[in-house]
Amino acid sequence: MSGPGVRRTTWAALRARRRALGRLAAWSAVEALPALLGGVLVARAVDRGFLAGQFGTGLAWLAGLAAAVLVGAAASGQVYRSLGAVVEPFRDELAARVVQGALRDATRAGGRADSATVARLTHQVEVVRDTFGGLLLVVRGFLFTAGAALLGLLALAPPLAGAVAAPLVAGLAVFGASLPAMVAHQRAQVTAGERLGRSAASALAGHRDVVACGAQGRVVSDVGRRVGAQADAERTLARMAALRSLSLGVGGWLPVVVLVLAAPWLVRQGLSAGAVLGALVYVTTGLQPALHAVVQGVGGGGLRYAVTLGRILRTSLPSGLPPPTAPPSRPTAVPSPPVAALAGPSPAAAGSAASSAAVVGDPPAVALRGLTFRYGPHARPVLADLTLTVATGDHLAVVGPSGAGKSTLAALVAGLAAPESGTVHLAGVPVDGTPPEALARLRVLVPQEAYVRTGSVGDNLRYLHPDADDATVLAAVRALGAGPLVARLGGLDAELDPAALSAGERQLVAAVRAYLAPAPLVILDEATCHLDPTLEATVEHAFARRGGTLVVIAHRISSATRARRVLVFDGDRPLVGAHDDLLIRSPTYRELVGHWEDVAPPDRVPLGRS
Repeated sequence: MSGPGVRRTTWAALRARRRALGRLAAWSAVEALPALLGGVLVARAVDRGFLAGQFGTGLAWLAGLAAAVLVGAAASGQVYRSLGAVVEPFRDELAARVVQGALRDATRAGGRADSATVARLTHQVEVVRDTFGGLLLVVRGFLFTAGAALLGLLALAPPLAGAVAAPLVAGLAVFGASLPAMVAHQRAQVTAGERLGRSAASALAGHRDVVACGAQGRVVSDVGRRVGAQADAERTLARMAALRSLSLGVGGWLPVVVLVLAAPWLVRQGLSAGAVLGALVYVTTGLQPALHAVVQGVGGGGLRYAVTLGRILRTSLPSGLPPPTAPPSRPTAVPSPPVAALAGPSPAAAGSAASSAAVVGDPPAVALRGLTFRYGPHARPVLADLTLTVATGDHLAVVGPSGAGKSTLAALVAGLAAPESGTVHLAGVPVDGTPPEALARLRVLVPQEAYVRTGSVGDNLRYLHPDADDATVLAAVRALGAGPLVARLGGLDAELDPAALSAGERQLVAAVRAYLAPAPLVILDEATCHLDPTLEATVEHAFARRGGTLVVIAHRISSATRARRVLVFDGDRPLVGAHDDLLIRSPTYRELVGHWEDVAPPDRVPLGRS
């Protein structure tokens, strides 16, 4: 076993089911009857039957062996029935422990629901159940089968029993000495696999953010390191199989070699040919298979059992819970932005679909011409012949019913999707054909599911601006109301575990990262949907005053009222205008505003509790 917790839990499960274990042992003894009698019956059939010319007598002795095999086979069915009486209650207790631990973690002060609980319940608990049952089978099989074979050898020829038992004990000693190293390498292999899974899942979930930032090389390199670590762990674990082969060779095959080489001498000493053959039967059909089963079972399933049960115990017991932490408080005021806002179109001019640039002669921040996009050649267009200009310094909110194409528009503007027809220009640069690294200098996209990687808090915040000093980073943190979060995490140098962050906390980290990015165009694609309304307002105000151009895919009416202009997907006629103007011109916009205002915004769980 890998630790005291695993040993205590295993022995407690066995002690609690002593009666079921007693039945299992009794049926195992009956099942081992062929192993006990096989060699003796074969020796009698050869010596007193076939070699003595008594063919019928030899068959009679073999018939006795066949009867013993039938009795053993009948007992095997009862063995599995008794095994279930031991294993299934243990599985139920373990599942209850996992659920209790998850509920305790979710309901404690500052706790949060554990998304890995279902995986532990359905996968890890089943792994423990299967390997626990397999271990009981192979260990009791070895004890009864090997014990029966040695007793038969002792009755047949006492000197042979000692000659066979010595290499058997040596093989078991080799295997036992290698078990701690096997457990350690198995644990390392499981840990490397979990780290690889988290890294790959994080990269896949944030693929839009990664591509938008031009950070494919960095993310691929990080995942590649995890793949290499997993491969190294697998290779090391495979090399440990050589020790199992050594123990099998010493304990399983060396007795056969001893018997074959000593057979002539044994016969000269008066041992009958039948006795020699019976001894070989005991070794090859009893000891050798039993040793092979226990070495492969403990070396394979046993290691998985120890490591998996250890992980379940660490994550479900009260002692394994992290200390509670209080959620960060909400900001009480919108902080002043560190950068002066650029001049943009006045609300009075916001009703036109195209507005003039902030500076005469400068290209607009976003220019869409005849944009059409559909998901499949025969699908209805999501966007059809859309033309729109967003001037430098503008603040545009995009609203519309679900499925209207808001996120599709964000992906097209960011260059993450290619239109069927039409063009997209950012600051006069065509998106089509521009490398991701160049696009990353023009715009930054913050998606709804934010990408946060393993590393320090500061590294995550500087992801798009690696040269930013601490003062600049902390100014951005204060501007977006992320100070309580950074303080709770331990400061910029603290290590960040993405899995430990709530959805709202990940969004806030991504927002600060985008705020620090040098790109003049920021696209928030429902990037604040997991924040409470106060913090969402803080974030949007900060971006509006940051400088550059802001496009917000809105999910609350408050985002639309804060924008200079609003683009509403009104059926097949997207309309652009100010909030008050669209209330008059657009029935869809009036319906959306009425829905948002009639249904009060849901109380968001404070940051750190979502």
